Amino acid sequence: MPRPGERKGPSGQPRLARDWRRDLRIWWREIDHWLLGLVLALMAAGTLAVAAASPASAHRLSTDETTLPALYFFWAHLRWQFVGLIVLFGTSMVASRELRRGAILLGAAMLVGLLLVPVVGSEINGARRWLNLGFSLQPSEFLKPAFALILAWVLSWKVRDETLPVMPITAAFVGLIGVLLMMQPDLGSAILFAGCWMVMVVVAGLPLQRLGYLSGAGVGLLVLAYLFYDNARNRIDTFLGGPTAYDHVDLASRTLGGGGWFGTGFWLGREKLRLPEAHTDYIFSVIGEEFGLIACGLIVVLYLAIVLRVLVRLVDEDRLYMILAASGLTALIGGQAFINILVNLQLFPSKGMTLPLVSYGGSSTIAICLTVGMLLAVTRRNPYLEREPFDLAAGFEREEQA
Repeated sequence: MPRPGERKGPSGQPRLARDWRRDLRIWWREIDHWLLGLVLALMAAGTLAVAAASPASAHRLSTDETTLPALYFFWAHLRWQFVGLIVLFGTSMVASRELRRGAILLGAAMLVGLLLVPVVGSEINGARRWLNLGFSLQPSEFLKPAFALILAWVLSWKVRDETLPVMPITAAFVGLIGVLLMMQPDLGSAILFAGCWMVMVVVAGLPLQRLGYLSGAGVGLLVLAYLFYDNARNRIDTFLGGPTAYDHVDLASRTLGGGGWFGTGFWLGREKLRLPEAHTDYIFSVIGEEFGLIACGLIVVLYLAIVLRVLVRLVDEDRLYMILAASGLTALIGGQAFINILVNLQLFPSKGMTLPLVSYGGSSTIAICLTVGMLLAVTRRNPYLEREPFDLAAGFEREEQA
């Protein structure tokens, strides 16, 4: 029986049920099926990789009092992935206006969280990045997608009024976040936020001359970090000074190449037993050892395909906000994957950064699924509407003339 006040349509079905089905059909028609398929393929690969890495991590983290089952992290990963998929699909169904409002609220809450981390945060492996709320929450992870949407919103103001100082406003915002992250310390995330900001201001119309100044300023900040920031100096010195027998990056590199082109086989890897974070930071190396370098290449191809697919999707977009939001979210996902893979290849100092959609994670899995859900939401398109592409070249010309 229908609830009191609930109307039935001509077919006899409650109106609420019919509206829900209609919304679901619209969502399925507008969603980018290729992008969704690539994301799900990466998550499936991640599930298999975590299953391969779980015994090594469980053995390493077991104590005399507690022995973790071999597949402890695998089953936990499945639970987190289930919650993450709910977040991903739910977020992808949200309209762009409500998504922006939600991002502003989320960004404000996570910024407060970043302010609290140095005071009441939990310290793990020498870094204070987490808040203990009955579960570990890393505010910077949830700030990432909100950051991209907030920046897109602010930078898009220039369409209405080109005199607004959107560049200084966003620079101050990313600078505040960078300072808070360096206090944890979390140099890797600070670099990722700065890189995302740089991509978005370039897309918004930053002249190439100013981009050169900006790049020089970035190099200068890295030099200052090396001179006055112990954590950055230690990591860079370790990277430049050459590996040691027990250096994490060197262990990861040897594990990565230990399986050759086709790998040792599932659960047959030995080098992974020495990795400190086989299921998270160095899962790419576990994939290389057990499934081979070809499998690693396929993972890289999937990430590149996601980036290229988003670019193709934006070709006919006519709203600057959507272009900026999608560019920022893609820069966050692709940038984090790029840094993680370079660390595993011994081409970048260790950053304590997971491989998005592949590594094991609790709240970080939810955060990356939220990021992907937002990306799917801002790239939704009505296939029956024709759009006039936004003229980025004209934006560059107006900026240079100003």
